[in-house]
Amino acid sequence: MLINAMFIHHEDELKYRFNDDHPFNQQRLALTYDLLTEIKALSPEHIVVPRSATEDELLTIHQPAYLHSVKGLSSPNPEPMWLAQADLFGFTSEDTPYFPQMHEVTSTIVGGSITAVDHVMSGKSRHTLHLGGGLHHALSNRGSGFCVYNDASVAIAYLREHYNARVLYIDTDVHHGDGVQWSFYTDPNVCTYSIHETGKYLFPGTGFVSERGESDGYGTCFNIPLEPYTEDESWLDCFRESITRVTAMFKPDIIVSQHGCDAHAYDPLSHQHCSMRIYQEMPAIIHQLAHQYCDGRWTAFGGGGYDIWRVVPRAWSLLWLEMTDHPLLAQLHQDNRISLPEPWLTRWQQKAPVPIPTTWLDDLTEWEPMPRRSEISIQNRKTNAIALQYIP
Repeated sequence: MLINAMFIHHEDELKYRFNDDHPFNQQRLALTYDLLTEIKALSPEHIVVPRSATEDELLTIHQPAYLHSVKGLSSPNPEPMWLAQADLFGFTSEDTPYFPQMHEVTSTIVGGSITAVDHVMSGKSRHTLHLGGGLHHALSNRGSGFCVYNDASVAIAYLREHYNARVLYIDTDVHHGDGVQWSFYTDPNVCTYSIHETGKYLFPGTGFVSERGESDGYGTCFNIPLEPYTEDESWLDCFRESITRVTAMFKPDIIVSQHGCDAHAYDPLSHQHCSMRIYQEMPAIIHQLAHQYCDGRWTAFGGGGYDIWRVVPRAWSLLWLEMTDHPLLAQLHQDNRISLPEPWLTRWQQKAPVPIPTTWLDDLTEWEPMPRRSEISIQNRKTNAIALQYIP
């Protein structure tokens, strides 16, 4: 029997943790899981516990020397030879420092993303969600941007090898999805699309409209770099037009999407001024495109998101509600003041260092509009037009 949506989850993914002060905090997974369980949107029949990725699967994207280094640095007390190589592979930075069990934990995350795409393409489920995935900055031979192994790239390589699928990768994280883009920059059967804050001001400093792919892959890479302090209307106008045209042009067999929720105004690591509205509407647009072009085949991953109390649980829960056609969505379209469940708020507010919003969506009447709203919107429209200029 085909199940509409499955939730890929493994408790070991909570162990993906660099140190106590690092902004990448997997407690956000527990917050989201608890919220969905509290509203009875997530039950045991939805949940799939994934396997770990094999070394051969990791090597479809990552270089052998890099894999050996990750394994060596995963020991509680790494040997001197591995410590001497740590900087070469990106593991001495504040962003991506090595940690115990790094290989084992991240292999579980990669296995979760492979399990997610496999469930969709094998016909077990129409949609799958793996919130622990979305580590899109890891490069073939270097850890980067809080990412050790690039689970999204490995999962796409798995789709190409096992199903010969044409894959549309949609990245909605505020940071450019560089690792996935470079993994498939010459592959005409993988289209990478990323909407993000411009790399002129934000890590990783890439993702410009001129990055279009190379060789046989030229024309299958799209970047929509938006101006700092972009708000909902401009973000969604650019996203809706661009991803609709890109999908119609590419005609994928499956959509794989990454849902970092760090373009929200509360996020401490970017300069955008969006609200929860974009995390309600972007999944709905992707959902519609998946049914229009891919017979519903859609796998979604998590990603960035560093306000774990006020933003991530709400945004990622809205994604699951969209994937499952939950009735709460229709209510939220009618009334943006619907409250979060009181028991969940009570449990987590005791631990939170900031007041947690009490409603699913943000009350924008309390927000000040950006002073340069018109200029920002005009520039974003120009950028969008340049990015799409070669699509008929």
